[in-house]
Amino acid sequence: MKISNKEEFVKVSMFGIGAPNDGFAQYFSGASFLNPLTEYGKCPVFLANVTFEPGCRNNWHIHHADKGGGQILVCTAGKGWYQEWGKPAQELNPGDVVYIASGIKHFHGSQKDSWFSHIAVECPGENCSNGWLEPVTDEQYDNL
Repeated sequence: MKISNKEEFVKVSMFGIGAPNDGFAQYFSGASFLNPLTEYGKCPVFLANVTFEPGCRNNWHIHHADKGGGQILVCTAGKGWYQEWGKPAQELNPGDVVYIASGIKHFHGSQKDSWFSHIAVECPGENCSNGWLEPVTDEQYDNL
């Protein structure tokens, strides 16, 4: 369901929108918010609810790992997009689950007229890292 009003979105966002995602703001077009659900470094699997304002998306990026790794997105509220480089975009709705294997160039974010949240799950692996790449251009995003 598209939700353009922040107050309405907050009412249906079961994990809350969290705090402004200032630590990663340089990798997002628009405002995003982060609500960690597990404590990084203390739990073997890090989970965080990530919220995107309408039109917000992260840069193209790749989750690297020598073995295992990757990311799982569990969509919880609003409407979003996921796209792998060179493939058609996938519309995201509450209840959708996306597995992103390590080594896949991709982005995710909200649709232009809707807030969007997903739980990001960092899959365990060996020598995991995240490689941030170029922003998704307005032209790429507008063509979704």
